[in-house]
Amino acid sequence: MSVSVIDDLLSVISDGRVLDVRVGALMTAAVVEVDGRARCGLASTARDGDDHHYGRGPAVRDAGQLTLYTARELASLVRSESPMEAAIGMATINALLPPQTERWVDLNAVEVIAQHGEGRRVALVGHFPFVPRLRECVGTLWVLEQRPREGDLPAEAAPEIIPQADVLAVTGMTLINHTFDGLMALRRPDATVLVLGPSTPLSPVLFDHGVHFLSGAAVEDIKAVLRAVSQGANFRQLHRQGVRLVTMRKDG
Repeated sequence: MSVSVIDDLLSVISDGRVLDVRVGALMTAAVVEVDGRARCGLASTARDGDDHHYGRGPAVRDAGQLTLYTARELASLVRSESPMEAAIGMATINALLPPQTERWVDLNAVEVIAQHGEGRRVALVGHFPFVPRLRECVGTLWVLEQRPREGDLPAEAAPEIIPQADVLAVTGMTLINHTFDGLMALRRPDATVLVLGPSTPLSPVLFDHGVHFLSGAAVEDIKAVLRAVSQGANFRQLHRQGVRLVTMRKDG
């Protein structure tokens, strides 16, 4: 059986001490200490729609006790069937991954997609605010979304759409909802693949799983980001309060 991208990510992170965990309305942040330095990772807050006040149990089993976990234990929550726990795990992985700043360039995901999608067929998994702009830049744009908006296709259309795409852009949320490996299995071997969004791990591990570009978030002001996450900030707001948008490219 092939090794999943989550297995590979968990195998390369070091351990550390959990300093803080914030689950905001839209964003999740985890702060860890590694080798005496604090690092912060982000992920989009995920929900499953169930009523966890009186329903089938809590969305986060050990809420209030997460700083008692080791960092690797917290990162392992990415495997959880609870979307909120999985988001905490993903944010922790992003905090634990060693920053490869020498490989980062200040390039937004939409610029990468527009450049490689000019005159080509692009499948975008996840609806992003730049969709109207992107439609003007590429040949054909299909947007696959679990909660489709006007002009989107339902996520269930992926087996039909993705094999047609010259460029496949996948939200990092697919790592949280555990659909990433299945979506990647649908791509054409010659397709250009990008993973994007604040949940995206900035790790070359993904290059071993068919990805060519990673467009994600690097936290530069931990205090400001934690404050904003706790107050319900969306990703655009975080970008103005201590988050840098960066892209990594596969070598060769």
